[in-house]
Amino acid sequence: MIIMKLASKDHIEWIEDTGERVTLADGKTIEVWVLKHANDEEILSYWAKHLRNHYCLDDEIDFYRKGYNFSRAEYLNKIKFPDHSVAPGPSIRAGDFSEILVADYLQYVLNYWVPRTRYGDKTVRNESTKGSDIIGFKIFKEEQDSLEDTLAIFEAKAKFTGRGENRLQDAVNDSSKDHARKAESLNAIKQRLFQKGLLSDAERIERFQNLEDRPYKEIYGAVALFSSANYDSEMASETDVSKHPNSNNLKLLIIHGHEMMELVHMIYRRAADEA
Repeated sequence: MIIMKLASKDHIEWIEDTGERVTLADGKTIEVWVLKHANDEEILSYWAKHLRNHYCLDDEIDFYRKGYNFSRAEYLNKIKFPDHSVAPGPSIRAGDFSEILVADYLQYVLNYWVPRTRYGDKTVRNESTKGSDIIGFKIFKEEQDSLEDTLAIFEAKAKFTGRGENRLQDAVNDSSKDHARKAESLNAIKQRLFQKGLLSDAERIERFQNLEDRPYKEIYGAVALFSSANYDSEMASETDVSKHPNSNNLKLLIIHGHEMMELVHMIYRRAADEA
């Protein structure tokens, strides 16, 4: 269970809205953003720490690694992080990295509260975590319900190597399941917050566990992340959202950046080596 604050949100400032909009057949639009990452040692180190702390807080690593007689880097690479090269490790890395990046977007660009509880409990490092990918909350007044209070549930899918897959469609398809698994996902967040001793945060989740008696807004999101070389706007335009149960409240987003898989491996390498 990981609850953490962003060490530095400077890497989020590398994400820019291109102004490009891809229009679907039904008139809905996809926002296209670009990640302009750079060789800035300080920001990359902060980013690596930020990613590492989703899996294991820095003040916990020494206790967890002691029985293995591993260094900090060995513990992270062999026990916590998805594998660098052995399948399906690289694809799990890309998926985890993308979900964390979208969580940062939801929190630091769209200003949601996004509890980070998803990765610390992973018992199999080369498997995806079950449940909705990213959940964020907006509560306008802690002491009083507002109809403007908002629950956001986003799905993220990555395609950093190769071509020929509409990952935005995959994100839309998975997002279609989020309404059905909302109750379980909210309970998982609440339970992990409680187990971490963060009772007041756990209690905040209750605001969103009974929509009928305590109404609020819902927004769903589907995000596809690509390396710029394999981003295909024409393929994205073929995305079909007609079967999504909340298509009227569905945000569609693409984020692409230069050589994203190389970036992923570099951030994980830093996260281990700089622990």
